[in-house]
Amino acid sequence: MTTAASDSSASVEGTPLRREISRRMLTVFVIGDVLGAGIYALVGEVAGKVGGAIWTAFLLAGVLAAFTATAYAELVTKYPQAAGAALYANKAFKRSFITFLIAFAVMCSGVSSAATLATAFGGDYLSEFVTLPKILVGFVFIGLLALINFRGIKESIKLNLGLTAIELTGLLLVVAIGLVFILDGGGDPGRALEFKSGEAVPLAMLSGASLAFFALIGFEDSVNVAEETQEPSRVFPPALFVGLAIALVIYVVVTLIAGMAVPVEDLEASDGPLLEVVQLGPIGMNTKVFSAIALFALTNGALINMIMASRLIYGMAQQGIVPRVMGRVHPQRHTPWVAIVFVASLAMALLVLGDLESLADTTVLLLLSVFVTVNIAVLVLRRDPVDHDHWRAPTVLPALGAAACLALIVQKAFDDAVIFAYAGGLLALGVVLWAISRALTGPAEPIDPAKLAD
Repeated sequence: MTTAASDSSASVEGTPLRREISRRMLTVFVIGDVLGAGIYALVGEVAGKVGGAIWTAFLLAGVLAAFTATAYAELVTKYPQAAGAALYANKAFKRSFITFLIAFAVMCSGVSSAATLATAFGGDYLSEFVTLPKILVGFVFIGLLALINFRGIKESIKLNLGLTAIELTGLLLVVAIGLVFILDGGGDPGRALEFKSGEAVPLAMLSGASLAFFALIGFEDSVNVAEETQEPSRVFPPALFVGLAIALVIYVVVTLIAGMAVPVEDLEASDGPLLEVVQLGPIGMNTKVFSAIALFALTNGALINMIMASRLIYGMAQQGIVPRVMGRVHPQRHTPWVAIVFVASLAMALLVLGDLESLADTTVLLLLSVFVTVNIAVLVLRRDPVDHDHWRAPTVLPALGAAACLALIVQKAFDDAVIFAYAGGLLALGVVLWAISRALTGPAEPIDPAKLAD
């Protein structure tokens, strides 16, 4: 890994934000962003694709995500601004419509992720307390999160910090309970090396990884705090890679133990798969307690995504990229209420259309498309020098990142083509909003990606 030399760092200091995030804080931020509710909801779905060797799909997904992380590490140290993929696409391709599509795809991934977690919320974890129709639960769940989002960003972030600690505790409990159960003679350690019958091992792993990727997303969000990080060109690469590695290790350990402790058919049949682990053995816990932890984790993941999506739509509206009505701010709460309503309505529509797996796959498909663009952008922008030191990835890694993301997209086409209709429909809605805005306001000014992150 190399850095591009320079004699000035002034270009990274021109920000009104306070640089208060240290390397350690950023590492924790990355871990918290990656560790999420996906692991609580999708272990069973992945087991159905790969067999008892669930951990191999998560490990492969982590390796493939790491390739793309190298592209983000180079670009965030080269352009340390809070705008992410939209900024990189804008600089590389200099086409406002491409920048818009990337930003809208990121927004839609947040909406579909929230819908995925809302679907999981109404499943087996909630049924430990009460049995209600999933669609009804999902609607109420999204509506309540919209109200929290509407109340204010300060309240939302405080809730997020508490829920992150709870969801990490839940994963550690899974590891402890499952490990004691296995050491006590329970389960079948041999299942950890068993793959789905009748499937070629590489294809089973790739199919599982294409879904497990949902649980690895989040590392890309860390670039949005670049302007608040101390010495971003030096701090970001180690924090990003260490944070991603720690999250991946936790995922691999959790799925390794789940695969050994519980038969594949039991995991596959449950949309609360980790519940099957924590009730086992000499230190098994009350399933209601763990279900409550899992529900908090699902709430946290959905809230983060709805905040991100609503702020991104608000930023687009402020620039006239989508109809400006979506940029209206409530006079008392000072939150973008129209954007919040739009995002919640879109999530509710997805709840009606898709199931847990298809919604998770739609989220991954949208982000894989963004990741392909970012991996290409980092290579295109090699010809754009900057006047400060920055980290430079070996060329082969972002190239592998682009190829890996394309391979996962192709795999998804074989697994479930309907998700392309979902993702395409969401992007088509964005194009319609773009066209309406153009008709109302005339030709657009060049997009400023930095303002999309406001």
